Amino acid sequence: MRSSELIADLTTRTEDVIQGAQQLLELSEAILNTKPSADSWSALECIEHLNRYGDFYLPEIQQRMDKAPENTTGRFKTGWLGNYFAKSLLPKPKLNKMKTFSSMDPAGSQLNKSVLTTFLKQQQELLRLLEQAKTVDLTRTKTSISISSWIKLRLGDTFRVVIYHNQRHMEQAERAALAPKRQNVSQNT
Repeated sequence: MRSSELIADLTTRTEDVIQGAQQLLELSEAILNTKPSADSWSALECIEHLNRYGDFYLPEIQQRMDKAPENTTGRFKTGWLGNYFAKSLLPKPKLNKMKTFSSMDPAGSQLNKSVLTTFLKQQQELLRLLEQAKTVDLTRTKTSISISSWIKLRLGDTFRVVIYHNQRHMEQAERAALAPKRQNVSQNT
């Protein structure tokens, strides 16, 4: 695939996530902290989860891009492991549940709207990194992943994993934020 096509797609996805986060900012903290069920996350917990991953991946991506070879082919070839991870994180109608590492699990945290502010800053940083990536070889540049420094993914796959993960949990956050409204409607009818 052409690197420019991948970056354009990931940029659009990130802009959509930013728009979703900005809409969440308009809601009350009470709604943003309401869990749809006892075993699910609130909207702010979903976003805090993404912030924790952003704290790892954004500096990792920048560090690797600072030393990356120039993109001379204009192409990106996905790796089998990176492609597997990315596809498993893509939002789809019937999501497969995934276990979260305890360090990335925000359940029970006291959260406020600053979580969204941090997230929006991270998304702007991600857009900047995508712009910078236009000149970098997305196939030959490798990054560590959050669960193991031994496993490396191609930079293009790392971008896909991070951005698809952001999309997945933004959709979850939006559903969580709508849940209190649905409960009020059903109680009033």
